Amino acid sequence: MKLLESTRFEAINNLLSIQTGDSQIIGRIESYSCKMAGADKALYKRFNPEGVHPNDLQALSPPEGVSPGHSQYSRSVSGDEEGPLCDTISRKTLFYLIATLNSAFPDYDFMDVKSHEFSKEPSRQWVENAIDSNLIATAGDQYRGLGASLWAAINDEISLEDCDIYSYNPDLASDPFGEDGCLWSFNYFFYNKRLKRIVFFTCRAVNPFSMDSGYATDFIMDEVDLAY
Repeated sequence: MKLLESTRFEAINNLLSIQTGDSQIIGRIESYSCKMAGADKALYKRFNPEGVHPNDLQALSPPEGVSPGHSQYSRSVSGDEEGPLCDTISRKTLFYLIATLNSAFPDYDFMDVKSHEFSKEPSRQWVENAIDSNLIATAGDQYRGLGASLWAAINDEISLEDCDIYSYNPDLASDPFGEDGCLWSFNYFFYNKRLKRIVFFTCRAVNPFSMDSGYATDFIMDEVDLAY
């Protein structure tokens, strides 16, 4: 996945490092092209070995905060009334999400991540509300002044109305944000199939005082540098 330069995103990312009373918000927004280069093609062949069709469907988990009885998730993959409630994703699109994670977090290998660790979000408004609620609850007015320009920049980059939106909700063992001190985190992918592009928005709030005292400050500064 090729990282696409964006001066607007760089400016917003600088503002997404927010210090509040007892927490630090660390966020970044990045745009990636889904056009595969050499390394991506090799990983794609590993992910889709011979005999596996890239359009085969994989089961996703329902979005967090959505009731299992929600009408959108009332049928299983097979279409039966009974069974696991889920959306689906093609193996090719799933690879794009995993490859984006590998690019965004180069110290981790996500190639063994399973489809059920992802969800397809119900709507653009649902996602905007979830993100805004988290950030306003933690940062208050420091985020309110940023929100409008943040969403305008994302929309101009990816055309939100034309996107499928996915989230990554890993178990603690594979979560890059699973260390002590993490108050909350989210990872959203805005995928525009026509543009062959993904905008990835990752953010977390950490409480440095609950982390190991020896390296809490250095850890936060390293993460802030990565956001730049």
